[in-house]
Amino acid sequence: MLTPPNILTIAGSDSGGGAGIQADLKTIMALGGYGMSVITALTAQNGMGVTGIHAPDPDFVALQLDTVLDGFPVAAAKTGMLFSAGIIRAVAPVLRRRSFPLVVDPVSVSQSGSRLLQEDAISALVNDILPGCDLLTPNRPEAEMLTNMTIDSLDDAATAGEKLLQMGARAVLIKGGHMENSVVVTDCLCMEGQAPKALPQAKVDTENNHGTGCTLSAAIAVGLGKGLPLQVAVTRAQEYLNLALRRSYSPGNGAGPVNHAAGLNL
Repeated sequence: MLTPPNILTIAGSDSGGGAGIQADLKTIMALGGYGMSVITALTAQNGMGVTGIHAPDPDFVALQLDTVLDGFPVAAAKTGMLFSAGIIRAVAPVLRRRSFPLVVDPVSVSQSGSRLLQEDAISALVNDILPGCDLLTPNRPEAEMLTNMTIDSLDDAATAGEKLLQMGARAVLIKGGHMENSVVVTDCLCMEGQAPKALPQAKVDTENNHGTGCTLSAAIAVGLGKGLPLQVAVTRAQEYLNLALRRSYSPGNGAGPVNHAAGLNL
């Protein structure tokens, strides 16, 4: 049996189990990785919304990261909810010294509309995390926030992606889930020195879409940790998420999560 690649998630905890650290670890295990975590915040949430957030001291978040890196060879990592400028500035110097691919999901607002990134953290994210990341995975509102532009079309997404490349990201995947289309969801992949690529998937009509961004970015990190080329890692992650959406269900009230076990023979 081959040893699974060690995949690290640096993100917030979702007490409802559908997003954040919990979604990441489920995804990593389902796709054949060994998951490790650095928890940046505790949230009190369920399928109807976030009722509270408690963040640890930034130094303790950095201690989690240092300790994991001291004990494990990391094949790839992703960031999700980083919450505050203090936490971002605590982990950024460590991540700049990394020897593994880093996927950055610039989580700012939950699916239910709750803010997950403090206002002063946006500039810290742009200045300290975005430059040099191997892939940035914003959805439409996040891409608009980071670029100060309106995105209404695939061409707009490509323009925003190029702008984010100029800001220091090595590649950008602007997710199309917030674009109006009843048939397909088209993500836009922008890589240095290449023309933007449209990557469509059939749209899944379900309200169980909690944690989709977390799941996609974690799946991409697993692919990169296995040594896949970036575009292949992205398209395989898209396929996994699409299957998880098609087989999603509601374990409780409100928006349910995607089914992270959809591809497993249980």
